[in-house]
Amino acid sequence: MLSELDDLDARPGSTTSLVRTIVGLYLREMGGWISSPHLISLMDTLGTSPQVTRTAISRLKKKGILDPQTRGDESGFALTVTGRGILARGDRRIFEPRSMASDDNWCILSYSIPEAQRERRHQLRKYLQGIGGGLMAPGLWIFPDYLREEVWEILRVLDLKNQATVVVSNTLEFTGTPQFMAAIWWDLKSLDAMHRSFLAQNGKAAHASKSSPADSFATYVRAIDSWRTIPYLDPGLPLSFLPEDWPGRASSKLFLNIQSGHAAAARKYMESLM
Repeated sequence: MLSELDDLDARPGSTTSLVRTIVGLYLREMGGWISSPHLISLMDTLGTSPQVTRTAISRLKKKGILDPQTRGDESGFALTVTGRGILARGDRRIFEPRSMASDDNWCILSYSIPEAQRERRHQLRKYLQGIGGGLMAPGLWIFPDYLREEVWEILRVLDLKNQATVVVSNTLEFTGTPQFMAAIWWDLKSLDAMHRSFLAQNGKAAHASKSSPADSFATYVRAIDSWRTIPYLDPGLPLSFLPEDWPGRASSKLFLNIQSGHAAAARKYMESLM
């Protein structure tokens, strides 16, 4: 079962990931429940057969995100408490891309965890990397300060608050250039590739003037699905820490344009199938 810190571990573009994206976009505003035929119809719009969709739904059930529930004469699925927590965390990242200004504060995390607790140490590293943390040295991480709340949330869930120290500062001093140090602390090559992949997949999707409601729904869901992992892993570093040809600003702008151009039509299409 997933914890409140986890998101669904599914490859963007896979059927399971697309079902999770639909759940994240629409289930809460539908009262936390959707009928099986409605969900299958929405996935049919994305070109997925009912059999493949049912397999993906089963994975979400096993992960503890969806729970089978009948309302009236209709079978369907309800969003679990764990699922709601995961989606709420995602909302803070996915729909409000953030980036640091040059004078914004940094958050530095230091911790010491004994060998007897190495499993929690492993979990901590996994979750810190998963919110965009940069590894400065063993047991020493760096984040934009707007991620400090999420850092403390991770420490709380893993019961490690008493074994960690957080320092907030707007000054960093080092011997290398900001770009050189950032490339050591973060995997900028992988982040660069993720942004460029999003731009390549969605570059023509920003405007909905010639799109039918069904096309807007498919475009919007696929764009969200290909975007949603990026703002977790990319912390939004200041421009002075990034290469001159950094694609992150362009991909964030494209995402917001797609949202503006397709979100309303996609919602109307979703409601029309109910």
